[in-house]
Amino acid sequence: MDNTPQFAILADLVHQTGRGMPAARTRVRVWEMSGVERLSFTDGPDLIFKWGREPFTAEADILRHVHGQGVRVPEVFASAARDGVLGMLMHDLGDADREATIDDAVTAAIATHETAAPDALPVLDRAALTALPGRALSRLEELRAAGRWADTTDLDRLLVPLVEHADRFADGADLAPFGLCHSEFHPTSLHLRDDGWWLLDWARSFLGPGLLDLASWQGTQQPANPTSLRHLIWAYVRAGGAAETSRPRAGLPPETWALGWHRLWIIAWYLEQSAIWMPNPDRDPTVIPVIRRHLHEAAAFLWVPDR
Repeated sequence: MDNTPQFAILADLVHQTGRGMPAARTRVRVWEMSGVERLSFTDGPDLIFKWGREPFTAEADILRHVHGQGVRVPEVFASAARDGVLGMLMHDLGDADREATIDDAVTAAIATHETAAPDALPVLDRAALTALPGRALSRLEELRAAGRWADTTDLDRLLVPLVEHADRFADGADLAPFGLCHSEFHPTSLHLRDDGWWLLDWARSFLGPGLLDLASWQGTQQPANPTSLRHLIWAYVRAGGAAETSRPRAGLPPETWALGWHRLWIIAWYLEQSAIWMPNPDRDPTVIPVIRRHLHEAAAFLWVPDR
């Protein structure tokens, strides 16, 4: 018997749509904070059930908002939030027919950045970027105060200069494209079928520099590649994206500025997970090397003095 909060929400959503309970539930992707399942029914077509814990509980509203403005996203048939958990029943798009290309990325990014943002999204403007390294440092100090992350004093040698110089590094944050950002803009989030594309996974959307979406396309599993990002930026501009996308910011090429800040944004998120959302010390040996690698990249791209 499934006694999880998300199962109770699923039962309510299925009832709302007038369907019987699914004959089968197949996991597509599940981790501690969210999950995606394919539901098979005897009385109708398959549906996708997606659930997410805080802070991922605004995705249904975001999806409905951007869908209403013509962005290609999965249709939400029913949703409910309870006790810090969101559940959604969505259109099942089926398996992808092909992998996303740079041209697909550019098309989806421009469509996203030209869409008016819904109300109440987090804002990542110049002031918020300037505060980002300090937020990361505060989370790090919280973890140490809890008796964790003791052997990480090397991180301070990079984070402290980033805090001190953050306002200068944040120059240009409000240049176009500035507005709705997807935030998890990876090839795996762009679902390609023969009849078009759909952009998935909007739970961490924010209002901020669209360059951070472009920087996220290459992911973080491999070393950051500024040459690859520069090619994506120019393809974005040639396809009709904002010309200011290719302008230098804080005296830096746009690709290095974007990669530096994207890494800091990722660092702040991992530290927040470790301190608040997933405070499991058993994860620390895995997370700390990731933070260390991203922090060295951020410092290198933003040219932190005396690092």
